[in-house]
Amino acid sequence: MPVKRVSKSLRALSKSVALIPLYSSYTSADAPPVFTELGLRFTKYKEAKLDPEKVIYGSADRYDIEVTQANLITPIGRNWSFTLDVQHDAMSGASPWFVGTNAYSQPGVIMSGASISDNRTEVAATTRYYFDNGNSGIKLSRSQEDDYASKSITLDSSFNSSDNLRTYSVALSRSNDEIKPTQGKVPTGFKFGRKNTESVWLAISQIINRTIITKVGLSYTQRRGQLSDPYKLLDMRPNARNSSTVNVSYRQYFNSKNASLRLDYRYYSDTWDIRAQTLTAEWYQNFKFAAVVPYLRYYSQTEAQFFNTIAETEQAYYSDDYRLSSFGAITAGIRTEYDFKKWKFELQAERYRTDPAWSVSKGKDSPALVDFWRLSLGMRYRF
Repeated sequence: MPVKRVSKSLRALSKSVALIPLYSSYTSADAPPVFTELGLRFTKYKEAKLDPEKVIYGSADRYDIEVTQANLITPIGRNWSFTLDVQHDAMSGASPWFVGTNAYSQPGVIMSGASISDNRTEVAATTRYYFDNGNSGIKLSRSQEDDYASKSITLDSSFNSSDNLRTYSVALSRSNDEIKPTQGKVPTGFKFGRKNTESVWLAISQIINRTIITKVGLSYTQRRGQLSDPYKLLDMRPNARNSSTVNVSYRQYFNSKNASLRLDYRYYSDTWDIRAQTLTAEWYQNFKFAAVVPYLRYYSQTEAQFFNTIAETEQAYYSDDYRLSSFGAITAGIRTEYDFKKWKFELQAERYRTDPAWSVSKGKDSPALVDFWRLSLGMRYRF
């Protein structure tokens, strides 16, 4: 019988396919919506099997996730809007339990040995007020699954300059999580835990001319509480983690091609000594009733200070979790958008691959790195 539990990596992966990220709009000081829009999206996420030569025990199969998302945004009066987001994830598969050594004294993965099955539901509601030169919003969200519950609140605001060439944005958020690991075939690291996360986000976007827009964003996040993964055998992490990011974006429209180039760079650092860089390039090609958007993303990170390929349990903190290792990753994808009067359809496919050799800074790697495919179909109706 499947064991109903899910690791933090799966939770993070399911959240990464959110229908509309909170700060997805390039400038958010817009006018209130004129029409009501209803959106629906289906996403299939599938991880590639581990190399059998790297598996000491258990199945080489990894996670499958099926995500269904619904979104409603509607105007309320002249100056208000309301947004409702609902997401349901159905998850199954197996996860790495720990890293050991095989008969040839090489690192190998011991899998959980049990099929993981879980369902997660998240509901979020956002109310936004629009004034002459900007807007402010409040978002409340709650997610629930067998072993994890989360509540969060976000406040954000954006203001346009008097010449409408610059937009200032700020956001504050706090989440409270409760972790109750289920006792399946694999023993868990603890029976109950809490985690609190607080973040602040600042950004400035600037219209350079009629075809170029730039944006710079800064964020700071602090996490406190139970940060270890209960489903990893050898995982003991500090109960505090502070992180900061710098984001730089560039958008340029080319009239002759009816297309735009989109470049994004992100630098991340935290108190666990992880340093990460992300570079994304996207070409948005417009056609009469459609758009085609190929994109390429490169990611590189260093390992956490307490990570080792095989966990060193004599230390105060230790982990062999591949997410804390040194690695690089490349994502290649394409998105197509079709507009038919009141309808809009979107189809997206992407491939994600990892390799320790692709990291800018060569460090300690893991045999449990993950590759995956992601396919998504979305539609929106305006009325």
